[in-house]
This record gives sequence, structure tokens and C-alpha cells, in this order.
Amino acid sequence: MIELKSSFHTWRYILRAAGKRRSVDHYLPVILSAAGSLGVLPFAVIRFRNGEWLAGLIDTAIILGLLGFGTFVYVTRNVRYSSYAISTICVGGALATVYINGPQQVFWVFPAILAVFYMVRPIEGVIFGLITIFALLPALETLGGAFETLTILVAILVTGALAFAFSIITNRQRQQLMHLATRDPLTGVGNRRALSNKLREVVNMFKRAGSPVSMLLMDLDHFKKVNDAHGHAAGDEILKQITKIIKLRIRVTDSLYRIGGEEFVIVLEGQDLQRASHLAEQLRTIVEANELVPNQAVTISVGVAELKTGETGNDWIQRADEALYRAKRSGRNALSIAE
Repeated sequence: MIELKSSFHTWRYILRAAGKRRSVDHYLPVILSAAGSLGVLPFAVIRFRNGEWLAGLIDTAIILGLLGFGTFVYVTRNVRYSSYAISTICVGGALATVYINGPQQVFWVFPAILAVFYMVRPIEGVIFGLITIFALLPALETLGGAFETLTILVAILVTGALAFAFSIITNRQRQQLMHLATRDPLTGVGNRRALSNKLREVVNMFKRAGSPVSMLLMDLDHFKKVNDAHGHAAGDEILKQITKIIKLRIRVTDSLYRIGGEEFVIVLEGQDLQRASHLAEQLRTIVEANELVPNQAVTISVGVAELKTGETGNDWIQRADEALYRAKRSGRNALSIAE
């Protein structure tokens, strides 16, 4: 089941993927927060000049809140709580404007609703929208006509419904794009980009908790000969079968990635070197026992490495690669444990 997230959550992925590159996307939180603040700024200035101190202070609070949380997201790349805070600022500011300056200011509710559906999950946007409507009712009663009140409420509901539908559609599209960007098209497992993200996550978790985590780096032996003898279609089918064999043996908490033509990586969270080596030997034996192509044995070599204190993801996978190379030199169809 696809987990629906907000468009605001895309910032986290964009910022992580950007790395050290300073593109426009990298500054997106600050840009959008600054745009919202600049939109409110002229009204704050006018209200202070007209002596409307309370309304001016509310506008100032909105400006500072948007800039503050936008900067917070940019610096920390943490969007979850900031999205709720900015949504509350938008809705609270719109409601305060209506109650202080009169129901004729209700048009500020419309951009507030749109902003909320951008920043939070669709169902959370619905909750924010309903709270906004119920909070508006006392103020709208002062309009003096049921028709005017009904018109405004229907317009808000239609705006919310369209924003909800757009949020659902963009969620689906974003999930599809993320899948294409992080999945190997042949086997359906994670690709090199997904592995990089996983290694970063695992290394950070290891620094905090210190729980053991190991890696298996596997390579099919003499795979080029198999392709030459049976064709690339047969080679692709072998890679799919290898993937199925691995998936049947690993746990749901383990992660599988294809990072090269015939190279696979398994990340085993909570597994020390001994258990990882036992799994590697099981996989090697199972693959050897399966007749994946007629009259030709298909085997794998495996390098096993447990993450060490102070290591980066690159250091870790480099040690696993060195162990795999030793397994290849020893005659293939073997495993080697990293030093």
C-alpha cells in the first residue's frame, strides 16, 4: 500500500539527493517561505501605518513564522513538524484576519487551504480544512445573509476538494517517479541510488544505536560466458531467478539491491558478521543447487563485511568489495569475510 505524503516532504528527498550541489531546488524552502512573507509584508506595513496594531502584529507573526520555519527546513532538512507549524500559521493567520478585520477578509482562507494541502498529507489537509470551516462559521454569520454565507462555504469546500484531488494525484505520480529513480528495471530491487540512501541511513543509525549491521556483496561467476552461451534473454532470466532466490531467504527487514550487471548487495540490519556469513553460505549453496540454465552451473561469490565504528558507507562497501575479490581469486563459488 502506498503511503501518501505531502508535497512538502519532497523537499527532504530533493535536498538529500542534491548533495553538495547548490541548485535552485536546494533553496526551495527559503524561496517559498520568502515568497509567502513578501506577500504578507505590504499588508503589515499598511496596517501599522493605519494604526491597526493588532492586525499588524498578526501579519508580522505570520512573516516571522514562515521565514523561521522555512530556514529551519533548509538547515535541518526536517519537514514533518515544520509542515504542521506552517499549516497552523497559514490557517490561524487567515482566521485571525477574518475575525479582526471582518468577514470581507475571508478570501485569505483560500490560499491558506491550498498551502495546507501542499504541506501536509491529504487526510491531514482535510482535517485542517474542516477545522477552518467550523472556526469560520461564527464570523460568517455577521454577513447578514444566508446566501452569502452558503456561497463562501461552498467555494471553500470546492477549493478544498480540488486541492485534495490534486494532492492525491501528485502523490501517485511522485511515488511512481521515486520508484523509477530507485528501482532496478529488470529485477525490481533497489538500484545504486537506493543503496546510497540506505547506507547513509544505516550508518547514521549505527552511530546512534550501535546495533550490528552487515553487508553481503555478491557477484555471479563467469556470467559473461553464460550470456555468450545462452543469450542475453537467458541471462536476464537468471538475474530474475537469483533475485527470487535471495528474496525467499532474507528477512523482510533486509534490503536487496542490484548495483551492476551481475552484482547484488544485501544489507542485513541487526546481523553480526557470523550470522551474515551463515546466510552468505546458504545463498551460495542454494544458487549452486538450482539448475538455472541447462548443462551449465551458475554460482556466486560473496564478500561479507560488518560495519565498523567510524566507517562511512563507502569504506564499508569497499571492504566488502575487497573480500569479494579475494573470493574470486580463491577459485570462485566461495565466500570471503572482510578484514
